[in-house]
Amino acid sequence: MAQEITNLKPQAIWKYFAKICSIPHPSGHTAMIADYLMEAGKELGLETYRDKADNVIIRKPATPGMENRTPVILQAHYDMVPQANKATNHNFETDPILPRIDGEWVKATDTTLGADNGIGVAAILAVLESKDIVHGPIEALITRDEETGMYGAKGIEQGILKGKILLNTDSEADGELYMSCAGGLDIEATFRYQENESTQLNDYVAYKVAIGGLLGGHSGVDIKLERLNANKAMFRFLKIAVGCHSARLATYSGGTLRNAIPREAEAVIVLPAVRAKKFLAFVDEFKHTLQHEYGFIEKNIIFGATETEMPEKLMPEPAQDDLINAVVACHNGVYRMIPDAPEVVETSSNLSIVTANDGIAEVKILARSSSETQKYTLASEIESTFALAGAKVIFDGAYPGWEPNLQSPILHTMRPLYPQVLGIEAEVKMMHAGLECGIIGAAYPGLDMISFGPTIKFPHSPDEQVNIASVENFWKILCATLENIPVEK
Repeated sequence: MAQEITNLKPQAIWKYFAKICSIPHPSGHTAMIADYLMEAGKELGLETYRDKADNVIIRKPATPGMENRTPVILQAHYDMVPQANKATNHNFETDPILPRIDGEWVKATDTTLGADNGIGVAAILAVLESKDIVHGPIEALITRDEETGMYGAKGIEQGILKGKILLNTDSEADGELYMSCAGGLDIEATFRYQENESTQLNDYVAYKVAIGGLLGGHSGVDIKLERLNANKAMFRFLKIAVGCHSARLATYSGGTLRNAIPREAEAVIVLPAVRAKKFLAFVDEFKHTLQHEYGFIEKNIIFGATETEMPEKLMPEPAQDDLINAVVACHNGVYRMIPDAPEVVETSSNLSIVTANDGIAEVKILARSSSETQKYTLASEIESTFALAGAKVIFDGAYPGWEPNLQSPILHTMRPLYPQVLGIEAEVKMMHAGLECGIIGAAYPGLDMISFGPTIKFPHSPDEQVNIASVENFWKILCATLENIPVEK
């Protein structure tokens, strides 16, 4: 299947993307792809360097006559989000991604594709290899583990970058130029409890309750789409199950990634056998409620309960109630729109991961905002919610947003190229997602930055797909931009 995409245009990009798909590279397991990038740079005869944070930097001299142009950094990240449908036996650490053509799109089957940001990496490699593109001095910066905490960008060495213009290739909409992004903050709440023995309960039955089939998606880009969060839905259910059917919670698992809207969750609960019939009727009723409320967005909601073995341990009721109440009360979704750009999300949170087992319950939330003050206002509200329930709350992994500069010289270089090259006007936008530009810009003040890319739908979910025609548009604009970089002042 990967062979098919190498015949697409521009072949220079698709050839490298097929190679990237063949190398396992989920966040946290990227040694093989980093090694490949090092080998690729050296095979092209270019200066190739790997810094202490495992970022790969490759430098290509200017083509003759372009030596006086402002040096450009081409930037992407080499990790991908590993998300698969539950029935899929894909091992992201060992198995290649198998891309396939589906009409106007390239997709994978039941897994994320890795077009985010594999297409950007492929485009950079294609530029480095090309002997036809006219350009000034180029510096490729391909970073580690952007998806799990932007660790590569955070670890960039001071003074190592020589470029003055940064072209970030991690945007996901053809015809759009991004000039700002949201910052982020990880919030982690932990409950510790002494489990109860289930043997003390007589005439109880156990059920595994599961929700799935949800769209999920990128917790920044897709947060305004009001998709159902599996954790919020399940804890809404659990509160009623406890209050009306005397249910007790044994274990819980929902969500897998901090920056993906959770698509699946499951809980093991027990309840008096005499309540079983009414409980199962409630399960059906709750499923219909979700379908009524979200069916216009979520077309394939799966919700049900199956009888299972009685668990040996249960959460004590006080800890169970504290956890359920806190998660039900926790803000999830859009918190605030930008006042002077009301179509753009300013601040949001994603109730990403919840687990409860072996005496520990953990809740992980990613807060985003283009406003540092609003980011911490929301974080403080969430912290208060869990602290009142008795949890230990910590903040971690904070990274800054990227403030817009509408007087940016690279914006004024690129914007006129769209009608000249593609016959369309470019839209200038702000992104409610974390780009590495904010972190890199903080480390290298004065860097002139812009972000663009092809159209990628449903990143961070198994429905991820990249539009074929938009990849060609992206390539044309990238090449035209490099040819039109102004003389260095």
